Amino acid sequence: MGQYGFNTTLLHGIDNTDPFGATHVPIYQSSAFRHESAEELEQIFANKAMGFSYTRINNPTIEAFEKRIAKLEGGVGSIACASGMAALTNAILNILQSGDEIVAGCGLYGGTVELFDELESFGITTRYVKENVSQEYETLINDRTRLIFAETIGNPKLDVTDIAAVAQVAHAHGLPFMVDNTTATPYLIQPLKLGADIVVHSSSKYINGSSNAISGVLIYGGKFKWDAQRYPGIKPFLKFGPFAYLAKLRNGLFRSMGACLSPQNAFLNNLGLETLGLRVERQCSNALKLAEYIKSLDTGVAVNYPGCPDSPYHELAKKQLHGGYGAILTLRAGSKERAFGIINALKLPLIVSNIGDTKTLVIHPASTIAAHLSKEAQRESGVYEDQIRISVGIEDIEDLKQDFKNAIEKEV
Repeated sequence: MGQYGFNTTLLHGIDNTDPFGATHVPIYQSSAFRHESAEELEQIFANKAMGFSYTRINNPTIEAFEKRIAKLEGGVGSIACASGMAALTNAILNILQSGDEIVAGCGLYGGTVELFDELESFGITTRYVKENVSQEYETLINDRTRLIFAETIGNPKLDVTDIAAVAQVAHAHGLPFMVDNTTATPYLIQPLKLGADIVVHSSSKYINGSSNAISGVLIYGGKFKWDAQRYPGIKPFLKFGPFAYLAKLRNGLFRSMGACLSPQNAFLNNLGLETLGLRVERQCSNALKLAEYIKSLDTGVAVNYPGCPDSPYHELAKKQLHGGYGAILTLRAGSKERAFGIINALKLPLIVSNIGDTKTLVIHPASTIAAHLSKEAQRESGVYEDQIRISVGIEDIEDLKQDFKNAIEKEV
């Protein structure tokens, strides 16, 4: 990240050359931008000059957000989209075509699994590992595999991917490794530095931090060596060197699909980014303390959290994550009825289908974010009928402890 630490980089890591001295990049709420001559606009459309023409393609407020994210993740550049799912869709379809296959982790967010199901109608199929270890990815790779995909910390399974090990497997087969880093954030880990090639975020979550804007972003590391025969669509863009992947996407699918981020939401994300490190540090601290506290209660509620020594992913998380173990934990209450009872008895957490807010959020995954998955797919994603997912916020920990204690003991 250069000469500064994480939080200093968030505040001072990009140049702000606003001529009026504004301390935040303004909202350029304009659908298009005027130019001094037809020749100037021609140069911009021909990618021979820097500039802005139409916000569907890019915008100064959005570009400021993209530059910040790219710097935090250590990439050569990024592209911001209207949602996390839009970012993931663009990232995948930029390089895959009919007949290609994805090898993916097993603890994925339900929306991602649904997207992979939708891609089957376009001739793109996905094969899921049974266990999130590098050897499992190796066994599923065949001559049609074109992408390896995983989440840093599975949502809601909370399995932890060994980024370096899976990247080594992917690269040994000439495949790019794409990582969804939404749940961990660049505060805890920067997958590109461990060998990943493409990172995606639902920036509606921790990056935004306040549940006030939907958005997504993808970041490219610039190091993958693209085989023009295996990825024929990228061949005309290889002349852009480390920017080939981004050049292809920005001049093709992203431009044509129109799933662009709005300037207003980019502005809100820029504001949220400034406190990302402070928020995630507090959220991770609260999550660990809350997990340990609930485990200490004799209530029959099981706790799943990578920060607990009994998690099968604890040692890997300890080695790979820096500054915490994530801010999500799950409980298993013993029955769906008790899970609902605990959720309804809580006073502080909000029943919201989101994560990463400053406020603590709770949800029943099986009936919400994983509701459209088959029972088998739910099990593979670590979803159970008696499960509660908790996205821990920045409240005073003693208040959270007492609230969960009261709710759990009430629903014995």
